[in-house]
Amino acid sequence: MSKMASVRVSSPAVKYVDGYVISDYRYQSTKVTESGNGQLMVEPVETQYTFKTQLAVPKVGCMLVGWGGNNGSTVTAAVIANRLALTWTTKEGTQTANYYGSLTQASTVLLGSGSGGDVYVPLSNLLPMVEPNDILFDGWDISSVNLADAMERAQVLDWSLQQQLRPHMESMKPRPSIYDPAFIAANQSARADNVLTGSKQKLVLQIRKDIRDFKEKSNLDKVIILWTANTERYSNVEEGLNDTAKNLLQSIIMDKSEVAPSTLFAVASVLEGCCFINGSPQNTFVPGVIELANINKVHIAGDDFKSGQTKVKSVIVDFLVSAGIKPTSIVSYNHLGNNDGLNLSAPQQFRSKEISKSGVIDDMVAANAVLYRSGEKPDHSVVIKYVPYVGDSKRAMDEYSSELMLGGRNTIVMHNTCEDSLLAAPIILDLVILAELCQRIQFKVDGEKAFHGFNSVLSVLSYLCKAPLVPASTPVVNALFRQRACIENIFRACLGLAPVNHMLLEHKHVREYVAAPPVDRLLSEHQEVLKSEEAPDDVASASHCLESFASRSPQTVLSSSSS
Repeated sequence: MSKMASVRVSSPAVKYVDGYVISDYRYQSTKVTESGNGQLMVEPVETQYTFKTQLAVPKVGCMLVGWGGNNGSTVTAAVIANRLALTWTTKEGTQTANYYGSLTQASTVLLGSGSGGDVYVPLSNLLPMVEPNDILFDGWDISSVNLADAMERAQVLDWSLQQQLRPHMESMKPRPSIYDPAFIAANQSARADNVLTGSKQKLVLQIRKDIRDFKEKSNLDKVIILWTANTERYSNVEEGLNDTAKNLLQSIIMDKSEVAPSTLFAVASVLEGCCFINGSPQNTFVPGVIELANINKVHIAGDDFKSGQTKVKSVIVDFLVSAGIKPTSIVSYNHLGNNDGLNLSAPQQFRSKEISKSGVIDDMVAANAVLYRSGEKPDHSVVIKYVPYVGDSKRAMDEYSSELMLGGRNTIVMHNTCEDSLLAAPIILDLVILAELCQRIQFKVDGEKAFHGFNSVLSVLSYLCKAPLVPASTPVVNALFRQRACIENIFRACLGLAPVNHMLLEHKHVREYVAAPPVDRLLSEHQEVLKSEEAPDDVASASHCLESFASRSPQTVLSSSSS
């Protein structure tokens, strides 16, 4: 079962009481206003928070929409392989199951400084988190094949590993799912042999029943629902259709055709009190879903897993703009051969992905008014092609053209081979693990009487999403390291620890050394040594004079200078 975090804080501002860690935390921010004459007035602001984090880790299950797809079968296989500590032979040698690529399981954070220098710990050690090996899986898919056959169909894992996993996965079969050909590509119809029928209201009731069934039969404390199924086309957002929670629920009752399957799953999850995460780019979270989540105080998060090309782009553009270099053109080309690529070959589904991928640079560009005028952006084009031969091994090629000083030009060209599902699987685990932990964190601001949780729109998870969903009037942050710092520093706040600022002021002080002769005296000594030697007539003899001076011991110099 889950292990407790190995970090314990000793501070008068932190106490461990009745299964909780409670911390008093001073949040420092900066308020900027512009005066009438164009001067910026800057005011430091301090807000007193109290964080209360439950330490007990619940038993968690994850239900995947699209369980039989490449991502679903791969993440299920990964957890089983790690749980059983499997090893297998490849052409490179023996491979052991691991969770590489997972933020929570394979990355570290700077905790502080010790006698031996900086101390790093796994992110999962900051606070108690669900162990991925303990997560139980279930889910839905429009394809009826069991998970072992789905794994073989995906062609992601080595064959020798698949053979070991097959006995553990062939009894896993997805529940019937919602299939609406109006929202996904027509080329998916051949897989659709495991579908629910009936009105949209009936479909929502069935999904809710499935969630309760999984939770009860597996004796779970929490269930988190995650969409990893096909990308849908964008839904129309219309007044009276899905603009409010009331109108959305009424539209479901009236069986309105423009309510997408992913939105039906989101509504069912929220009504069951389960966090819903959207791993695809479509607009699942229409305004009515967001309002429904707020009313029911249930978390939602998304959109679209950030795994390969887009994650790299959020680093490269941040680096260029932060360095004062002006990206003027960004062209991104992809080709992939898995079922995701097949579905995205349809124009409407591609448009959803294009929107998700294109917005990743916006906040970084808007942050630099020196490089970009108001409304100015780099040319940004995204192309995706379906090439069956490459399978799950997606190719991503990017060209970044930038302007340098005095009209100079710079071009960066990058080729990235991404194992699509092996990058997405650890992100699925991180989303489940971090979403669950966020449900155990409460806080209140000085003056508030009651603790409360995070906003229903869980923007803390933005690091893992291409198009982060954020609460209304909240800035959208796409810069990768700012997103990661948000996660790390919120967890530090739960422990009453200051953010890591990398100032290292303790190492910037003037050092007091043992008294030494003034520089002018040392120079005088140097001249005396030079006079005592024969006049240097070449470089070698000059070096000899310098070596003669340097060879004198510090004690000799000190005693000579002080006499």
